[in-house]
Amino acid sequence: MQQLGQKALDVACSAGASYADIRLIESCEQEISTRQGEVDTLRNTDSVGMGIRVLVDGAWGFASCQEVSPARVEETARQAVEVAQASARVQAAPMELAAVEAVVDTWNSPCEKDPFQISLETKLDLLLTVDQSLRGVQGITLAETAMIFVQSKKLFVSSLGSCIEQSFYHSGAGFVAYSFQDGEIQKRSYPNSFGGQHLLGGYEVVEQMRLLEHAVPRAEEAVALHRARQCPARKTTLILDSSQLALQIHESIGHPIELDRVLGYEANYAGTSFLTPETLGQLQYASPVVNVVADARLCHGPGLGTFGYDDEGVAAQEAQIIRDGLFVGYLTSRETAGRIGQSHSNGTMRAQSWEDIPLIRMTNVSLLPGSGRLEELMADTPEGIYMETNRSWSIDDRRYQFQFGTEIAWEIRRGRREQMLKNPSYGGITTRFWNACDAVCSAQDWTLWGLPNCGKGQPGQVIGTSHGASPARFRDVEIGMAYT
Repeated sequence: MQQLGQKALDVACSAGASYADIRLIESCEQEISTRQGEVDTLRNTDSVGMGIRVLVDGAWGFASCQEVSPARVEETARQAVEVAQASARVQAAPMELAAVEAVVDTWNSPCEKDPFQISLETKLDLLLTVDQSLRGVQGITLAETAMIFVQSKKLFVSSLGSCIEQSFYHSGAGFVAYSFQDGEIQKRSYPNSFGGQHLLGGYEVVEQMRLLEHAVPRAEEAVALHRARQCPARKTTLILDSSQLALQIHESIGHPIELDRVLGYEANYAGTSFLTPETLGQLQYASPVVNVVADARLCHGPGLGTFGYDDEGVAAQEAQIIRDGLFVGYLTSRETAGRIGQSHSNGTMRAQSWEDIPLIRMTNVSLLPGSGRLEELMADTPEGIYMETNRSWSIDDRRYQFQFGTEIAWEIRRGRREQMLKNPSYGGITTRFWNACDAVCSAQDWTLWGLPNCGKGQPGQVIGTSHGASPARFRDVEIGMAYT
């Protein structure tokens, strides 16, 4: 593989490229799901291919190919150069890449139990048992369970002299119980909504979730929601659980800090960002208790945004985004770093697969923990609402005005969680909301949540990101907005 990679570089540089890199990727994926006691999905997918990126006269060219052979490598490299030459003719000004050191290294994600060595019978038995337990609760009308496992190997070779081999295991699982009564649907998911929890690691990731243990309690909550009081519409104190806060971070911090989006590269497809360059180092994004980092290092956790090196060969690192409430950092690439006066990329370029060009993507964008446990935070809240597990989201194309719904909520009175509430929702303006945060719970309540389906780019790419958070409290938030 390394010889093929070097051949691609030699051909590209001989054809006129001032820089070139190649990614050779092999991957396999297994997806299993059940629905109402029956196997719904059983899919195994294998993929292998290469993507070649070149710079000619200050313009990018990219080409990819599924057939990894000497002849196709040469053909694809020449095609990438031709694309770059055409792009250079219409590009307003040549781009300059931030420097990066050449690296020869190997990196492997954690994996205690290879999920592809665990029998299909074992996986199906667990899912079907959970499915049966959900449907065993009177009032449950639909039960769904799922698992997904991905293994990939990536070789990155560049004309700067880098040669980096990385291997990844990604495992995820979850379930959802639905209850339909009197024209209304209520649902409860575990460990999270929209696919459950996903992390780097092997089958041990699924085992640690203890799916069966949580099946009946979640199903009973779904049924009980029909008897619960409607979430009121008012301004009040709001406490969000860590999983809902993870999505709040994703939508109102993660996307607006993507520098390519700020510079207008996403404008036609997904919009821009309110975080224009003059706000860097000036905007009070949040209250002083809010500290956010983008950290791709394994020491931060085995997130879907964890790696050794990004798809430009830049080493994983921690980048400060919000420090004591002040906006201090974007997600950058070698191409965009210089646009804000920085000498190096903070390593966020990733592609969905070998056939896609790398884009700036969120790594592990996380809210750092504060102090105190959730129980203590509630005890210190005379009146408010506690919301848990995302159900819906909406945010404008500048990532400024938003509205979220969650699956369940509880009223807080006299410092205690009391009455269950259904159809909870809240909304606000990004900077006002984060400046209203006055408490973040400690590391004991902190969880790194994996979101496997973040979309971006044209053509669209879907990739996994992660967000760590502890429950947090926000003052004077408008709730019940979707039902006023």
